[in-house]
Amino acid sequence: MADNVSSGTSPWLIDFERYLKTERQVSAYTVRNYLFELKRVETLFSVNDSWLDLQHESLQAILAKLRRQGLSPRSLSLTLSSIKQFFDFLLREQQISVNPALNLRSPKQGKPLPKNMDIDSVTHLLEIDANDPLSYRDKAIMELFYSSGLRLAELAALDVVDIKFSQAQVKVLGKGSKERIVPIGKLALVAITQWLDIRRAIACEDDALFVTAKGRRLAHRSIQARLAKWGREQTLGIKVHPHKLRHSFATHMLESSADLRAVQELLGHANLSTTQIYTSLDFQHLAKVYDGAHPRAKKGGNK
Repeated sequence: MADNVSSGTSPWLIDFERYLKTERQVSAYTVRNYLFELKRVETLFSVNDSWLDLQHESLQAILAKLRRQGLSPRSLSLTLSSIKQFFDFLLREQQISVNPALNLRSPKQGKPLPKNMDIDSVTHLLEIDANDPLSYRDKAIMELFYSSGLRLAELAALDVVDIKFSQAQVKVLGKGSKERIVPIGKLALVAITQWLDIRRAIACEDDALFVTAKGRRLAHRSIQARLAKWGREQTLGIKVHPHKLRHSFATHMLESSADLRAVQELLGHANLSTTQIYTSLDFQHLAKVYDGAHPRAKKGGNK
């Protein structure tokens, strides 16, 4: 069967659609997505192009054009997947001898960033009415998350001795069993002190800093559930979880200091690139920092 792009939908696309529905038995949603992407590619064919004649370089040029048109990395990945599936079908039908899309790579997709809370929202969350042992404990937990940017696993693993009150620091065992020392803010220290006064009356199983009413080390899920509870009770309208407080800590630190390397150390990231992905500064703020700090960015420059 000849391929004839100019007549509209390629006959091979019609056969591919039939193959997906009958032999592969994929969902109608997937079939529709594949065909949409392939027809999008067809619109970028040159006058003499056909599916059976396309080469690796031609496909690269088409994908590059789609990128310039504003297609996101996620959409381009779907486009490329559709192309590869279609050429595999043409190989199966013995219409081509090699898949020209085989060595094409999907563009890297940026990692989705968790949304941080603004300072007013964090302040409102932390102003809970601590009037029972568990609320005092939870306030200390939330204050410490936001004060020091700890991971959930790091906070859950803390023992009482890890809090260094005289130095206003906490000793943290991070990923890869790497130990780091992180400062603790004054309000977090006050909240932890109040909690420890209550903890002394509990028969604890070990030296865990944060324990249940029965003295057992507080589990990850319990911490997550308590933060979500306080988010609802404080009517924030968003789901509060440990990583959101960690991300808010990093974002607010960067907005105030613009010291990416320092925030990297505080978060316990091995690579600076991880901190750059994890945090979210708007470009205007970055530009302002650059204009104020870089010698050749200042008005007049250096002569």
